[in-house]
Amino acid sequence: MTRRNQTAISQFFLLGLPIPPEYQHLFYALFLAMYLTTLLGNLIIIILILLDSHLHTPMYLFLSNLSFADLCFSSVTMPKLLQNMQSQVPSIPYAGCLAQIYFFLFFGDLGNFLLVAMAYDRYVAICFPLHYMSIMSPKLCVSLVVLSWVLTTFHAMLHTLLMARLSFCEDSVIPHYFCDMSTLLKVACSDTHDNELAIFILGGPIVVLPFLLIIVSYARIVSSIFKVPSSQSIHKAFSTCGSHLSVVSLFYGTVIGLYLCPSANNSTVKETVMSLMYTMVTPMLNPFIYSLRNRDIKDALEKIMCKKQIPSFL
Repeated sequence: MTRRNQTAISQFFLLGLPIPPEYQHLFYALFLAMYLTTLLGNLIIIILILLDSHLHTPMYLFLSNLSFADLCFSSVTMPKLLQNMQSQVPSIPYAGCLAQIYFFLFFGDLGNFLLVAMAYDRYVAICFPLHYMSIMSPKLCVSLVVLSWVLTTFHAMLHTLLMARLSFCEDSVIPHYFCDMSTLLKVACSDTHDNELAIFILGGPIVVLPFLLIIVSYARIVSSIFKVPSSQSIHKAFSTCGSHLSVVSLFYGTVIGLYLCPSANNSTVKETVMSLMYTMVTPMLNPFIYSLRNRDIKDALEKIMCKKQIPSFL
């Protein structure tokens, strides 16, 4: 493949989701509703945390950043998916594809690291309550957030630059609904060894290690609670940790299965459907799992609503 052919490509064609034509409008409405729910839920959390001074704590600093990451992560793929579902020729420009890869990795990785920070925060709060304020100091919390942003920037940039080096045949067709990195490697016309090596080497510290740290944190939390057993504390621990771990497992399970442990038996349709779980479902569920079930968030929402209602009685 010559350099001329590489630069000649102007766009990719996206096959999208394997939806029968008669159900296109139904799924379009469903995906639009899910996307709007994701935007609304995460925006509510961000606004409440900004407005309520009682929520200016380490946990909610991480939550606000996670909500922003989820909001943006979903926005990387969903608007283009909805647009292409209404288009006769679903496509994405070459530059737009690279941009989608970068921001997809950036906000996806950012969510990974923030989930670890949140798990560590809960671990310290439950296992070392008397030392919580000294351990989770403002300096440490800000440092964790900044470190997450910096690491994700370099990781996303590395993969995007490696992808930009590849050659693609003109009018390449991507059997997916967005520029998925692993799917794009399959349609490349040049050697992808460096890309695959980078995915394999960095997959451990970027995906597997955060997942293991989250599991260890919650395991220590459960172990700590069982040392001072009470039916109320045990029920609270399992309801909280169980709901959190269910979403974490859903996200990491699909990501690890698709990118780090790919199977030859996985069809393109199966991989596409699995991708929906972490690109669409998880960002929508996170506001409900992590925040909207939280008493502090509910109290903050009630305060805002009451302030709006008071002038109407004056």
